[in-house]
Order: sequence, then structure tokens, then C-alpha cells
Amino acid sequence: PSPGPSNPPATMKIAVIGQSLFGQEVYCHLRKEGHEVVGVFTVPDKDGKADPLGLEAEKDGVPVFKFSRWRAKGQALPEVVAKYQALGAELNVLPFCSQFIPMEIINAPQHGSIIYHPSLLPRHRGASAINWTLIHGDKKGGFSIFWADDGLDTGDLLLQKECEVLPDDTVSTLYNRFLFPEGIKGMVQAVRLIAEGKAPRLPQPEEGATYEGIQKKETAKIDWDQPAEAIHNWIRGNDKVPGAWTEACEPLQKLTFFNSTLNTSGLVPEGDALPIPGAHRPGVVTKAGLILFGNDDKMLLVKNIQLEDGKMILASNFFKGAVSSALELTEAELVTAEAVRSAWQRILPNVLEVEDSTDFFKLGAASVDVVRLVEEVKELCDGLELENEDVYMATTFGDFIQLLVRKLRGDEEEGECSIDYVEMAVNKRTLHMPHQLFIGGAFVDAEGAKTFETINPTDGSVICRVSLAQVTDVDKAVAAAKDAFENGRWGKISARDRGRLLYRLADLMEQHQEELATIEALDAGAVYTLALKTHVGMSIQTFRYFAGWCDKIQGSTIPINQARPNRNLTLTRKEPVGVCGIIIPWNYPLMMLSWKTAACLAAGNTVVIKPAQVTPLTALKFAELTLKAGIPKGVVNVLPGSGSLVGQRLSDHPDVRKIGFTGSTEVGKHIMKSCAISNVKKVSLELGGKSPLIIFADCDLNKAVQMGMSSVFFNKGENCIAAGRLFVEDSIHDEFVRRVVQEVRKMKVGNPLDRDTDHGPQNHHAHLMKLMEYCQRGVKEGATLVCGGNQIPRPGFFFEPTVFTDVEDHMFIAKEESFGPVMIISRFADGDVDAVLSRANATEFGLASGVFTRDINKALYVSDKLQAGTVFVNTYNKTDVAAPFGGFKQSGFGKDLGEAALNEYLRVKTVTFEY
Repeated sequence: PSPGPSNPPATMKIAVIGQSLFGQEVYCHLRKEGHEVVGVFTVPDKDGKADPLGLEAEKDGVPVFKFSRWRAKGQALPEVVAKYQALGAELNVLPFCSQFIPMEIINAPQHGSIIYHPSLLPRHRGASAINWTLIHGDKKGGFSIFWADDGLDTGDLLLQKECEVLPDDTVSTLYNRFLFPEGIKGMVQAVRLIAEGKAPRLPQPEEGATYEGIQKKETAKIDWDQPAEAIHNWIRGNDKVPGAWTEACEPLQKLTFFNSTLNTSGLVPEGDALPIPGAHRPGVVTKAGLILFGNDDKMLLVKNIQLEDGKMILASNFFKGAVSSALELTEAELVTAEAVRSAWQRILPNVLEVEDSTDFFKLGAASVDVVRLVEEVKELCDGLELENEDVYMATTFGDFIQLLVRKLRGDEEEGECSIDYVEMAVNKRTLHMPHQLFIGGAFVDAEGAKTFETINPTDGSVICRVSLAQVTDVDKAVAAAKDAFENGRWGKISARDRGRLLYRLADLMEQHQEELATIEALDAGAVYTLALKTHVGMSIQTFRYFAGWCDKIQGSTIPINQARPNRNLTLTRKEPVGVCGIIIPWNYPLMMLSWKTAACLAAGNTVVIKPAQVTPLTALKFAELTLKAGIPKGVVNVLPGSGSLVGQRLSDHPDVRKIGFTGSTEVGKHIMKSCAISNVKKVSLELGGKSPLIIFADCDLNKAVQMGMSSVFFNKGENCIAAGRLFVEDSIHDEFVRRVVQEVRKMKVGNPLDRDTDHGPQNHHAHLMKLMEYCQRGVKEGATLVCGGNQIPRPGFFFEPTVFTDVEDHMFIAKEESFGPVMIISRFADGDVDAVLSRANATEFGLASGVFTRDINKALYVSDKLQAGTVFVNTYNKTDVAAPFGGFKQSGFGKDLGEAALNEYLRVKTVTFEY
């Protein structure tokens, strides 16, 4: 090495010649080191935009020169040389320079000039060094800082640093991971060595020297007659610029490939064939991307394709032309979108107005602008994980905002989902109803394309055909949920971010509440106004309530005996249990789904939902809204199908850790047994009921009649907590019955979509038949049928609101639940509180109960003695999302709603430290 000056200065006067963010960073670091930057030479403004290096220097008051060229006809321009020499620079630093600098400038300073080169010289001399490092499949890469020469990259070496080149590295990843951050440090270190007089000058060896030209689009065409690894290296070596391309399809079109990988383990080349002239085999478009083949018959996978019009798409979507699920933005997200619009406006100053169709690159943005945009958006969105790749994937403003919002919502994937809607004009709106299984964030057909008809109970017509899940579909859904739980973003985001997603889901449900209520009326026969308020309204409230719990699930610290002389700390953690199966009934399809799913997701679990086979449509619409909300794929899965197949497989599945079930006691017992035998999975059951309602003579009779009607006929009697038996004190019995019958005759039975309808059709035909049998048995056993008891002679599954009196304790209708609009009234002797309590509790069910009295002492006594999970006093059906709900005895165990519901979906871990 040549010795430096005998007494080198601690700091130097430096001229920085170059451009880009790399040049800007080197400039800033040199100033921090105490060096005086006497001038900055950079490229002229392009499309009204100044280079970042020049912008930064101008802020500091450093002279900035923007020469379009430094020489003409091989000779340095005298005026340029004069301006440079006037600065008195002692060292030229060229961090990244695309211009040819004359030797008169290179050799002028006392210490000469140093330049950065992104390869391990003498390998890959030339302007596309990073590209060729990857194209040649080098296992080691790095950078060199050398004493500048006449532009052939042959000058003496000052320092070099190397790194491993990863199998799937691209120009961008290699640059961002190592060449950019370490290159900046290397330039600063090189200047420090020069200032200290310790900088070496090592002649470059000729052995191993290569020189490759600039990679251009016309030279980046893929040669298919080579192994898969070589094709992969060619694609990644040209990623992002200029882009490896080929001609494909019929008719031929130019496709440019990005994001290539050799990691194809587990991939099966099954999908749509993509003809490629000259290729060893046609490409195959799969869910994972585009599979390509080398002449060695090995595979590589390409994840992104740029079309001829410049649009970048997921390779897996190449043949897809179906509807894409666009996100609906919340108010807060709209504010963010406007802030991002302002950033686009600053970066694209020549654009008068940034619209959704504004294309970032077609309006003059360059690679440096990509970096600037990414950094501005990161700062705007509190360090959001955003990469240059994302800008190339979403080049228009509208697409970029969609991508950005998905990331903000926690979905790391593109989120596009093709939905084959069933469209129907109903209730002065057009319904868009998904009808396929929802697995891993996609709507798909069932195994064997099996389907079933879902029926409109209002007229018995077929609404549509719905995919019928099979055992293999359950396994796929559980696998998707397990992967989302163990490996996906859902388990990595903070509890507060999880809450944000659930709040957003609730907002979307509210935005679609009329559509959801209409579907519920169509599919379940729910009266539209009730569906709007209760079926859908309470579902929205439930998700909002549990969204607020997400970041409040916490353990505790526990004082224990110390292991003297050491000490101990014991704490508990509440953790999600994993994959949960939720099996819901047909009476409140969306609300029952929400009661369980909201708590399940708030706790951090993933879920496979089995809606009732007769009412699948709101569950599938809910699945679509989870996508729009940004819930990561695989977190929610929905499988319409039979209980004997889908419900049974969920109960038996070894990877399901919790079952939440609402339904009959008989099926609940079977599920409990299956959960025990399979893997002792956690289970909560909300089962049958025969809820007693005791009406004392000292009640407010008007209110008792009003609430008694509601207790039985609410939601057509298809209500798990419906008053299955009314006990009315003798002295008011006849008047109570008279008023009830009077009110029943006022009820309007009709189309649930009519706004003045009180009572719609029963849910499905089989249930209607059971109600008829139930009433016939009551009459046969001697109860008095006061009114109703028959099917209404009109299309659909309509049943008359029914009232029975003189019901004795031994009768079938006194003991068994009708689950329909049938009021069962029994007398009890005046003042005989304990006797009526004994009769009320003489049942194996204990879901709900009620009492009407003005006597507070009686109310407290009766509520204390009633054996039921819920007791209503002077009201009925008054449930709330904050109040726990669940039964005693054979009405099940475990709670929905309230804080207690969270414990059904959590496990407690004890951790003890010794110190």
C-alpha cells in the first residue's frame, strides 16, 4: 500500500459527486463526521423533481451544481472544471454516480477520488453489477470502494465487504439488506481511513475479472433452454429493472416475471396451463403462483406478473376475471387516504390532481420516488411494514390505497377474493349472496361440487343452491385455521390491532345491515324489522363489545411461598386455545354466530363455523365481510352442511381445541361425548329450555300481558329462552288469558318483509310439522286449545299463534319445549309461592326464567330460588352483550356474552420464576 500524507487532517474538504438516497445518506454521514462538504454535484431535475442529494445539500446551504454533462467530444468543459476547482476540494467522494466524470476532476484533489461499486471487484465490472451477481448465481456478493479511474472500474481497491447471497434474493432485497446500509458505512469508513492516512491502494487482480454490459429490456428475454435454477437466477437478476420477460399465451403477449423462488416443496403443478413458446413445458397457474419448468424438468415459482399494459398482478390471478372484493374504507381510513394522496401530489408535482386512476410510474415516478413514497407512508402510518415491491404491485392510487388499508388492517396478503354471487332483487335492493364454502379466505366449491337447496320459508321456493361441505372440506378448513393460528399474521399482531379489526368488522356489518336483515328474512323467515333490530343489530353490538375486550385480557401476579434464600415470581397468562369449531342453530343465524365468534376472535383464536343447514346465507355474507374488514385469511372459515357430517367431524377432529354449540340437548350430549373421546377438547353448550314465567296477582297486569306475549311469540317462538310455560296466579288467571287472546287476534301474520308484519313463517317445513304434532298431542292429553294450533292455509310455513290453558304438570306440552308460537298456561293457587317454585323447577332444563310482581321481597326470593341461568324480573327477553348468558342443568354449561364468555375461549398458563 502507498503511504498517505505524513500528517493527515482529521477532517477534509470534500466534494460529493453523485445522486439518489444513497448519495444523500453518505453526504449526511460525512457531515456528521465533521468533514466540510464544499460542494455537491448531482443530476439535473427531472420532471420538475430534484434529486434527494441535491435537496438535502440545499437545505444545508451547501453549493449544489446540476451539470447535464461534464465534457464534450471527449474534452472536459472548461466552465465546469473552473466551477469545480473554485471549491478547493481535497477529496472527491462518488457514492453513486451515473455521469461520466473527466479525469481532470478525478485527479484534481489532493487525496484523489473514491467511488462505490456494488460488487466484489474485479468480478462484475460495469453498470449492472448487482444484476449480474444474481444472474450468475454467485453465492457471495458485496461491494468495493476503490480509487476512481477512467470509468472502467479497474482502479486500486481501498476496501471491500462481502455478504451471503440468499437463494431468493433480488436486486432490491440484496441492495436493501446489505449494499445500501453497509455501503453507507463503508464509504464513511473509507473517508476516515483517508483522513487518518491509513487508506490502502490495492491493485485489482485480473484473475476472475468480468465485465458485463448494462441490462436493458430488449436483452432481458428469458432463454428457456437451461435448468430451472438458471432461469430463476435470470428472473431475479432482472427484478425489478429491467424485468425478465417472455412471450406467452395465445395470441402471444409479453409477460414480465417477478418474485421468483426455487422453494417449491409441496407444490403440485395442477392448474391452468400457460403456453410458452420455447419452454420445456407449459407453465401452470396455481393458487401459489405460476409454476415454470427448466430443461432439467425441475420447477420454479413466479409470484408476480407484469402485463403488457404495465399492470402488475399476482401470478395466481392470471386467468381470473371474476369480481374482486374491494375494501370499504372507514372514516379514519379515508383521512389516511387523503394524507397519502397529498404525498403522491408532492412526489408528482406535475400532476394537477391525484385521482384513483393516477398511475405512479406513467406520470414520471422513478425508483428513487418509490423509496421516497414508501418512507413517507411508513412515517404517516407509524412504521407500517411497506416495501418497494408494494408500490410496483399497486401502481394506481386507488389500488395503492386498497393495498395500504389491507396492510393497516393486518392482512399481509393481497386479499383478492373471487366471489360467485347469487344476485336477487328483494326488499327494494339487490342482494349479493355468496353461496360457496369459505375456506382459507376463498369461496370454493365443496368436494365433488356437492350442493343443496336453501328454501324461502315465506313461499317454499328455492332461494339458491349452496355448497354442501364434506368431511374433506372440514379437514381443509381446520388446516387453514390451524395455519392461520400458528403461522399467520393473526397471532403476531397486537391485541389492540386485533380489536381494531373487529371494530372494523362491526362497522362493515352496520354498513350492510339492511342487506343482512333482508337475507335473514329471506332465508330464516325473520320479520325484517326484528331482524334489523335484533338479529343484525345485536350482532353488531356483540362485535363492538368484544372488540373492546381484546387488549384487556390479562393474567395476574400471585404471591407464593419463596424458595429461600432465593425468591419467586408467579404470574398467569390467558392464552387463546387455538382452532375452535362453532356450531350454530337456525333460529338466530347471524346473532348466534356473532355471540360465539366475537368472543372467540377477541381471545385470539381462529374458527371454523358450521351454520345450520337450513339457514346458511347470512353466515356466508358474514364471511365476505371479514375479508373486507381485513381479517387475515384462514382466521374465519364457514362450512354449510349437515350436522351429522360437518358437526361430527369438527367434534372429532384432533386439531380442534374447542367446540361451541347451540342446539338441542340430545345433540349437545353427543357432541360432549365426541369431544371427550377425540382429544378432550374444551366445550360449551347452550341447549334446550323450558323456561318458566311466574305471574303473580300483584303484578302490573298490562305489562305482564305485554311481556308475556313477547316471552312466547318473539321471533315466532323460535327463541331459546322463550317462556315454555306460564304459571299464572289463580285470581288473575282468567283475565290474563282473556287479554292475551285479545292481543293474539290483533297480530298480523304475513310476509316478513312487510313492515307491518308481526309474525312471519316458521323456519322450515320439518319444524312446522313438529309444531302441528306438538299441538295435537296437547289436545289429546286434555289441555284446552283456546286459539291457534293449525297451519295457516297459504304458501309457505306459517303457523297460527297458539294458546293452551288448563295444562297440568304431567302433560307432554308442560314438560317439552315447542320452540314455536305456543303459549302454555297453568294456574297456581293464590299465595302459594313455594308450591309454584317447586313446579317451575321440576324440569331438567334451566336456561331462563321470569317473574312478575310488585313485591320486591317476593321478587328477590323467587329469583334466588329459580334454577336457571337467567332470571328476568318484570321484564323478559332483555339480554345484553355485556350480560353473561347460559343455562343450568341440561340446558348446558358455559357462557355466551359478557366477560365470562371470553373464558370459554381462553386457557390459563401459570409461569413461575426463581431468582
